[in-house]
Amino acid sequence: MNVVTVNGVPIGKGIPKVIIPLMGTTLEELKLEIATVKQEQPDIIEWRVDALNEGNSIHAVLHVLSEIKPLLEEVPLLFTFRSFKEGGEKKTTLEFYDKLLQKVIESNNIDLIDIELFTGGNVHTLVQKAKQQHISVLLSNHDFKTTPSTDEMLSRLLAMQNAGADITKLAVMPNNMGDVLRLLTVAEMMKTSHATQPFITIAMGPLGVLSRIAGEFVGSAASFGSGKQASAPGQITAAELKYILKKIHMYLQA
Repeated sequence: MNVVTVNGVPIGKGIPKVIIPLMGTTLEELKLEIATVKQEQPDIIEWRVDALNEGNSIHAVLHVLSEIKPLLEEVPLLFTFRSFKEGGEKKTTLEFYDKLLQKVIESNNIDLIDIELFTGGNVHTLVQKAKQQHISVLLSNHDFKTTPSTDEMLSRLLAMQNAGADITKLAVMPNNMGDVLRLLTVAEMMKTSHATQPFITIAMGPLGVLSRIAGEFVGSAASFGSGKQASAPGQITAAELKYILKKIHMYLQA
């Protein structure tokens, strides 16, 4: 499996990387949040743009981006506008989604971009545009209602990989521990037989905590830990996450 390096951070090797989301609703909130989040020494910071009050204005998003990117210094920035149907906070059109991502890619002010496999009107165009700007692509899919069949989960991850993703991500909602174990099985299948690129697999909600800490066992390359505010149900704090992941790594290396 390839290792994807973003600003010196190797994704797909060693301890799963810790990603902390920014959920501020204004520029001032984001600045304060960044100061707090940086103290946790995340591997990657994700900006959840749909949480921004003016997130439906491309001009406003580009302005805020230009203000916060220098504050991150060397920490890689993952740009994410989560669509409403996949758990985001704003209802917008597909046309807006595509145009926003295109403009952000053109700004070349990010390191990594989340593109939803089933939301972008032209995923291929967005992927190619990002690669031309040397921006890494995370293709994603989020199911906040259920956990698809094992075959379907595997199929979605492979579709992302085949679409040119540098990193793939699948998040599902388990209804029981059997669903969580099936997701972990899919991750193990990716690790042993299918993955050419790093992947991230997450089961959300309280039942899914196991999936957030088990990445090194099954190959999931990163996990999301909350800073000031969680971006998805079941997210544990970044401090707790880092501690647990390091302990697991230590035992696995013993």
